[in-house]
Amino acid sequence: MTSTVPEYEVFALRYARRDAMRSDHFIGGDPHDAPMPMDYFVWLIRGGGRTIVVDSGFTAEVAARRKREYLRDPIDALAMLGVDVADVHDVVLTHLHYDHVGNFHRFPNAQFHLQEAELHFACGRHIRYPVLRHSFEVDDIVGIVKLNFAERVRLYNGPVDLAPGITLHPAPGHSAGLQFVRVNTARGLVVLASDVTHFYENMEKYRPFPTCVSVADMLESHDRLKQAAPSPQHIVPGHDPLVMRRYPAPRPDLEGIAVRLDVPPSE
Repeated sequence: MTSTVPEYEVFALRYARRDAMRSDHFIGGDPHDAPMPMDYFVWLIRGGGRTIVVDSGFTAEVAARRKREYLRDPIDALAMLGVDVADVHDVVLTHLHYDHVGNFHRFPNAQFHLQEAELHFACGRHIRYPVLRHSFEVDDIVGIVKLNFAERVRLYNGPVDLAPGITLHPAPGHSAGLQFVRVNTARGLVVLASDVTHFYENMEKYRPFPTCVSVADMLESHDRLKQAAPSPQHIVPGHDPLVMRRYPAPRPDLEGIAVRLDVPPSE
């Protein structure tokens, strides 16, 4: 008897944005500085009897403090895609920066999947340096530690087969335990890069994003993305507004809110 790997639906849901300049997104700045806004996403994987959320965004309170434009509550917005958070049993945390873990407490029945190196870093000696901790919210880290005590965090040390057709891949650099997600879809393997590459341009031109614990690891992780994907068109960066332009909305009322990533991009 042969088994068939599920083909999953994959969605990006945009919940916040901020105005920024090109110089904000590349180490060393940019000689042709111009506006380069940033979008914030959570991702949904659905199929094979599973509903998996990738990252959980940040709260309205954090948005106000960090001066981000909060477009919508990302957890409430999952309902627009037919998701009841009580039915979500798996949440992948690509890393523990504030914009990827902030609403962990909104998933009452989920197991959380994280690389162990990320939690070690967030609780370790380097976090005492302001430049290395500015992307973390201490309440988020304490909350994940408490969930680990409650046996609701699965910590990994390397690649993981999360489910048939869904794999997790360590790709440090931006953070110590960053991971990306590869998903089998109708158009082939789609790679949800998260912050392995914030923008297409970071990866395409090997121009690292300024927030990082290791520039060398970040550059090698760009290569890991490319090696994991059938083509560059199968890689979805973590913060690029081009994602909303290149992929279609699931239905007309979700224009500007969510897009499908399991279909080919338009450009």
